[in-house]
Amino acid sequence: TMAVIAEQCPKIRVCVVDLSQKQIDAWNTDELPIYEPGLLDCVKAGRGRNLFFSTDIDAEIERADVVFISVNTPTKTKGIGAGRAANIKNCELCARKIADVATSDKIVVEKSTVPVRTAQAVSRVLSCNEKGLNFQVLSNPEFLAEGTAIGDLTKPDRVLIGGQQSPEGLKAAETLVSVYANWVPREQILTTNLWSSELSKLVANAFLAQRVSSINSISALCEATGADVSEISRAVGMDARIGKRFLQSSVGFGGSCFQKDILNLVYLCETYGLDECAAYWNQVIAMNDYQKARFSRKLVAKMFNTVTGKKIAILGYAFKKDTGDVRETPAMFVVRDLLDEQAKLHIYDPEVRREDMWSEMDYTCGINKDNTPRLEESVITDDCPYKACDGAHAVCIMTEWDLFKTLDYERIYKSMAKPAFVFDGRNILDSDALRKIGFEVHSVGKPDPEAFSDL
Repeated sequence: TMAVIAEQCPKIRVCVVDLSQKQIDAWNTDELPIYEPGLLDCVKAGRGRNLFFSTDIDAEIERADVVFISVNTPTKTKGIGAGRAANIKNCELCARKIADVATSDKIVVEKSTVPVRTAQAVSRVLSCNEKGLNFQVLSNPEFLAEGTAIGDLTKPDRVLIGGQQSPEGLKAAETLVSVYANWVPREQILTTNLWSSELSKLVANAFLAQRVSSINSISALCEATGADVSEISRAVGMDARIGKRFLQSSVGFGGSCFQKDILNLVYLCETYGLDECAAYWNQVIAMNDYQKARFSRKLVAKMFNTVTGKKIAILGYAFKKDTGDVRETPAMFVVRDLLDEQAKLHIYDPEVRREDMWSEMDYTCGINKDNTPRLEESVITDDCPYKACDGAHAVCIMTEWDLFKTLDYERIYKSMAKPAFVFDGRNILDSDALRKIGFEVHSVGKPDPEAFSDL
């Protein structure tokens, strides 16, 4: 976001600060710490001109007129609300740092995804400064998606800014509006009260995840009845009241936002005694867990109820294409299940680093080389998809990378053990073409022609 603001507003000085010297050093090179299409060009356009990266947090806070809080708010792992509530410790620490360092009035903007009413806590911390300073707190949540973030920022559906409905709060909101108005049409910049803005982010992600879980629940019914989930999605999506977005069935959703934000929403509902509402949204997560487990169970069942000692090629590990992000990726849970079945796994992903894969596996699944014997030799990361598939009993498509659509599957088939299985967890391959080559193909929500004679 800051890179785009700097690019679109050359007269505004933007400085990104972080405690990590390693991260800041990376942002000052062409080897950025994250992969996102178009991001490097955007950073290079402003870096050294009006976009800067620094670890001198105190000096930059003191210099700024507007301070964005853009820190992680992970789900709590211990204590009250563990497993559901968001930990806003980092937001509070930022507020305390700003109050301690600032020497002039400032606008403080929540960019992090936070529980509703977090701004109240931030405001109270800031108001306790002993220098007589006045701070206005705004909420300005992100609505971008990894893989399309630059486009989402340069041509957003909307920009949401929430503030106190007081003269001072409205003035602060208009200050931030004037920044975005450099490239976003004014009618697409929405201003609300603080609490509506904070809650809107959680609700938006909950609605998107709900659609994924809804169509995934239908995929199971399709496989049982001979219906085709792609045809269902098309028929349903052509209804203008529903629309076609987020109706692609898959092995499940992942990423850093959907599950965390829904669990946060569940906890908020529970906190306010809205147990039926909490149960409703919790079912979105339950369905996603079911879909991932169902994929693993089907793979084992179709491969004669055992994958022990068999080589399985995992094509794709990121939670979606065009990113290297592995947080809550469905591939990780399938890998975990197949490890329990003692399969030998070969993973290829064009952007995922092995160390990131292991870090997330340890954090989320509690699997590491210290507690899992022979882990390093059971999970191999290959630098070539053909190498990953060579000698494999099955190929699993776990990320919808475009390159997987154009692989030479005749070559792959010849190199595999027979019968050769394909489990398409993203529905991106031509199942009929693969069957003509000789593969046994199983796709999410697609009928198995061996199970039905009347398709």
